[in-house]
Amino acid sequence: MDRPEVQRILFHPRTTERTPLPATAEDIEIEVEPGIGIGCRFYVAGKDRPTILFFHGNGEVVADYDMIGPEYMRYGLNLLVTDYRGYGWSDGTPSFSSLLADCHVLYAELKRMLTEREYRNVIFIMGRSLGSASAIELARSYNDEISGVIIESGFAETLPLAETLGADISSIDITEEQAFNNVGKIKNVTKPTFLLHGQLDTLIPLWQAEKLHAESGARVKELQVVPGADHNSLISIGGKYYFAAIQQFVEKSTGDSDWRNRRKKFQEKASSAEQPSQ
Repeated sequence: MDRPEVQRILFHPRTTERTPLPATAEDIEIEVEPGIGIGCRFYVAGKDRPTILFFHGNGEVVADYDMIGPEYMRYGLNLLVTDYRGYGWSDGTPSFSSLLADCHVLYAELKRMLTEREYRNVIFIMGRSLGSASAIELARSYNDEISGVIIESGFAETLPLAETLGADISSIDITEEQAFNNVGKIKNVTKPTFLLHGQLDTLIPLWQAEKLHAESGARVKELQVVPGADHNSLISIGGKYYFAAIQQFVEKSTGDSDWRNRRKKFQEKASSAEQPSQ
């Protein structure tokens, strides 16, 4: 998969200068190997809130999420958006091997950072499109540590995607097991799994998400199809319901929704008891 002809198909890095930092965010650079730093941007809702480690799609960069990150915060979620080698202001050149290797370093550094800063150690892994490969790789590897996985516009099989992108599959002697093999890896993911996919996605057709859902090893799993959405319009079409669905999944997976309801009832009962009788 590290062949030049495959790399040209799979990766479309876009470099950018470091953009102005949104008021609600923090830039973090994580060294994945000597001399190679990956740019990340951290949106913090609170030290006691769950954190999503997010791997974006091909052709995107961290700065593209400057309007989206604050929305996660409004729904009570911390969000760490990471680039890949050669994307944004990150060093190096992207490759199949480095994408799968680097995500482990990024995850380990996030864990260390949360502990050092005394943040709540509740991590969800999320990947969009190409980022689903990093997300599923981590979910399989750290299944016992994470709280759940979220896949947006993700793919089960690499080779049909490569063919859609213009690769001559007949000339590439590679099996799915030698590629990203998301469909094989997700069988070993047993933590709660939430898949979002556009009904009209032609780049990564809906059957890919359906296959991931079917093969997932999770007992608690859900595939939510966004009507009328294509590969890149889930947020613009879903709007607030997109973020609410992710929030609901996170809260169900952590039990926060039950705690919040109990707290609300307790507060209502306490308030009622404090009111003077007429």
